[in-house]
Amino acid sequence: MMKAHLNPFQAAPKAMQAMLALSDHVQTCGLDHTILELVKTRASQINGCAYCLHMHTKDARAMGETEMRLYLLSAWRESPLYNERERAALAWTEALTTLDGKSVSESEYRAMAAQFTPEEQVQLTLAITVINSWNRINVGFHTIHPVK
Repeated sequence: MMKAHLNPFQAAPKAMQAMLALSDHVQTCGLDHTILELVKTRASQINGCAYCLHMHTKDARAMGETEMRLYLLSAWRESPLYNERERAALAWTEALTTLDGKSVSESEYRAMAAQFTPEEQVQLTLAITVINSWNRINVGFHTIHPVK
């Protein structure tokens, strides 16, 4: 059984409070919560963060997200269940989550910019940055998700 390496909230409470403050900002930035939860879930799938997947699929369901859309999220490009704005957010999420030393293409940026205002573009990018940070914290320290 996997064991946590450490509890980052105990080890560095001020740093983790700063992360929580940034997360709180993202939650209240004005972006649709459905998009935020899809973005958080998709990035967490890519990064293999079980803790975040547990949290964000549960949160998405509580907000009315369907099981089918959650099941098909990793194959969103092949599914008609996601609208154009969601698709743009998911493509942007994948582009920024899987940088791997490459830059984001102009077509990826234009597709996202066509759906989001400049302010929303910054908020969406920040949301993706925050979930990627949480993924790295939780994967790195082997944070264990609740089992119920």
